[in-house]
Amino acid sequence: MTPEMVIAFARQSIEIALLISLPMLGVGLVVGVVVSIIQAATQIQEMTLSFIPKIVSIFLALLISFPWIMDKMITYTRDVFLNIPNYIR
Repeated sequence: MTPEMVIAFARQSIEIALLISLPMLGVGLVVGVVVSIIQAATQIQEMTLSFIPKIVSIFLALLISFPWIMDKMITYTRDVFLNIPNYIR
């Protein structure tokens, strides 16, 4: 296994991890900003007010994007298993 193959393998692993986490992180960011704006406008600084909507929205985003995530993970795993002979060389 050449250093270029190791770098490509690591890069692909990091890219797929970032791509898979993107829907949940994006939804959490948007909901967090919206809740923070509402808290600033109403001057209600309750900790659970920002925590509960983020948890629920991230869970819903996970449920909605789960088929896409599984497709990406299955494709990546299949590629890794099919390329094992190339990695051994």
